[in-house]
Amino acid sequence: MVLSDVDIRRYIEEGKIRVTPPLPREQFGSCSVDFRLGNEFSVFEHSRHAYIDLREKTPIQELMRTVIVPEGEPFILQPREFVLAITMEELELADDVLGRLEGRSSLGRIGIIVHGTAGLFDPGWIGRATLELSNLSRMPVALYPGMRVCSFTFEQLSTPSSMPYRRKPGNKYAGQMAPVASRLAGEMEK
Repeated sequence: MVLSDVDIRRYIEEGKIRVTPPLPREQFGSCSVDFRLGNEFSVFEHSRHAYIDLREKTPIQELMRTVIVPEGEPFILQPREFVLAITMEELELADDVLGRLEGRSSLGRIGIIVHGTAGLFDPGWIGRATLELSNLSRMPVALYPGMRVCSFTFEQLSTPSSMPYRRKPGNKYAGQMAPVASRLAGEMEK
């Protein structure tokens, strides 16, 4: 069952959903809450690295450089470019609530995609959401830290998870506070 805005507010009051900093009224929708774009981006250095080899033990983060955007300035997302970004807000979910990251229609209509496949936030998640930003359009787009960039919907599980994400052995992304690249490298058998 997807939670309504009434239920989202109640879950926040009860501590089952925690968002830091607290959300102002304008970030609530009828069944979602908007999160804002942070100022840190991870950009692939494709001119220095010819390809990504998932069999290599080299962390993918080492193929990227960090860009911190000063307040009031934009990050220009070029056509066909893919970058990682982070939300301003930190999210923490109870062991019986899951979150779904959704793109915003207003951005989708100009070709900006905020996630490729990583839309599910498991029960027990804690951290800031890494965004998988892509520009599908033919024109560069200026994205400003602080703008509403995505939304979250929430669902109630039938029972609390026996393996909440933050306590799952080997979880790769719990507690992230900056854009975190894939930690898939080295998982594949040679």
